[in-house]
Amino acid sequence: MNKSSILLRSSITAALGGLLFGFDTVVISGAEKTIQSLWGLSDGIHGLAISMALWGTVLGALIGGIPTEKFGRKNTLIGIGILYFVSAIWSGLAFSPYDFMVARFLGGMGIGISTVVSPLYISEIAPPERRGRLTGLYQFNIVAGILIAFLSNYLIGKFMLSDSAWRWMLGVEAIPALFYILASLSVPESPRWLLARNKRPEAAEILRRLEPEMSVEDTEQRITEITSADTESKTGLQIPFLSKPLLKPISLAFFIAFFNQLSGINAILYFAPRIFEMTGLGTKAALLQSIGIGFTNLIFTFVGLWLIDRIGRKKLLIIGSFGYIISLGLCAWAFKTENFGIVPLTIFFFIASHAVGQGAVIWVFISEIFPDRHRAAGQSLGTSTHWVLAALITLAFPIAVGAFAPELIFGFFAFMMILQLIWVVTLVPETKGIPLEKVFKNLGTSKP
Repeated sequence: MNKSSILLRSSITAALGGLLFGFDTVVISGAEKTIQSLWGLSDGIHGLAISMALWGTVLGALIGGIPTEKFGRKNTLIGIGILYFVSAIWSGLAFSPYDFMVARFLGGMGIGISTVVSPLYISEIAPPERRGRLTGLYQFNIVAGILIAFLSNYLIGKFMLSDSAWRWMLGVEAIPALFYILASLSVPESPRWLLARNKRPEAAEILRRLEPEMSVEDTEQRITEITSADTESKTGLQIPFLSKPLLKPISLAFFIAFFNQLSGINAILYFAPRIFEMTGLGTKAALLQSIGIGFTNLIFTFVGLWLIDRIGRKKLLIIGSFGYIISLGLCAWAFKTENFGIVPLTIFFFIASHAVGQGAVIWVFISEIFPDRHRAAGQSLGTSTHWVLAALITLAFPIAVGAFAPELIFGFFAFMMILQLIWVVTLVPETKGIPLEKVFKNLGTSKP
């Protein structure tokens, strides 16, 4: 823990926001049917209740750049933990579907802000050659949180044979949320945020702590590079966020988020037990199969993080796209021909494809492609696009399952992934190993 120990610890702490994100996103899957039965919710109201966290996430993603810029990266990380903690306690104690929705909305706000500040913070403190893996820790923690949620739901459902089991499923999140708050108190502020506020001595001190192998001269050179790029962005690019020079990174952030959700990933994660039950599995067997999703996600996220700084972001997106198309196509065929036995395997294949491709890349890529002065706004744009679509798809999925044959739903997702493959091959540039100061400049001249 000598070389870059503070860098690693700070990256892991910021990435723990992803663990709470993953847990909060998926934990509802074990409770959603009980909640619908308990309060006698219609399919429409039930979809609204289950998607309420995602609507909070939309708002959090939209406004997340504001506290990130105004109060700093560190204080925003602490605020996220507080939102998670309050949401967990309130969700577990909810006495009506309406205060349950409010509680889930608050947790969703924490998720949305987390998807803005956590990858952004890590990308700003990480050296170029390690940026993909360190920022990718956020995605690793997301899938770890998903796995923990599936395991927690299974164990609570198996051993707590009472009507209040769903309350424990949701309320137990308060424990890691409290730990996250305490851990966030010890991380340093982003040097880039400090430099943007003319706090050069504080930024230099933190840079030396993050990378102790750097000499004083190297630290000063790094600061000069950062401030020079910022000066160029202010004097040579006096432009608002929504303007022609930023059109390319804006479109890249939008479409990577758009295709991420049009794969169906959140619908499958939220309603995994229900999908497995559609194949004839019982409730407990479906919950157990859902744990397989968590393990598959974790294993292949390891693979994605190992590859992201080796073969790059673009190749991972291409690999993942082919996996999406094959797995979703097979799933549609299985439902059409009633070969239900292979459905779990196709879902596991789908999850593996997501983990290696979009899952490993999305948060890293969005955090890399904008200049310093627009990074928080760019991160907010990409994440809000992601979460608006996630909320809409989660809201619509229970209704779609009742209105359309499963093969049509999975066939639609497969078609969208064909479009993603075309987009990646023709328009997505590579950002591997490029300093943040140069990524945006390269977008204007480099070929995809």
